[in-house]
Amino acid sequence: MNSDNRKFIVEELTRLIEKGNAHASFDDAVAGISIDLVGVVPEHLPYGVWHMAEHLRIAQWDILEFCLGQDYQPMKWPDDYWPEVGPEVSKEQWEATLSGFRKDRQRFLDLLKDESRDLYAPFEHGDGQSLFREALLIADHNAYHVGEIIVIRRLLGDWKSS
Repeated sequence: MNSDNRKFIVEELTRLIEKGNAHASFDDAVAGISIDLVGVVPEHLPYGVWHMAEHLRIAQWDILEFCLGQDYQPMKWPDDYWPEVGPEVSKEQWEATLSGFRKDRQRFLDLLKDESRDLYAPFEHGDGQSLFREALLIADHNAYHVGEIIVIRRLLGDWKSS
């Protein structure tokens, strides 16, 4: 692949992961939420906003670690990917989730931008996955759950669409 094509693809994937294109971004979905509501689980739902955001953080971290391949240890689905629903979520927990998500997102994007990495080559430690495929997986997975975060915020009366 020539460098112009690679650059174009990486830029498009980066925009998709950071900005969402046709949907709200993670940053849009969590902006301005009341800290008192991040741990609230609406009636008939299994998770609140923090639980969804923490799930996104955990899954994205796992995908990043898989791509890095350095002694990657698979996690147990679904237990290791979802936080327990329980007591209130502290401001510190919320901020750690947001910070961790953003840090790992940037680490993944840096990996994607590394021109020494082939976007399409299957990982030696996988069963056909490539960096390109994992970028699409992050974008797809995040988009799905970002939509859920917005729905939860609407149910809690804490979403103002513009």
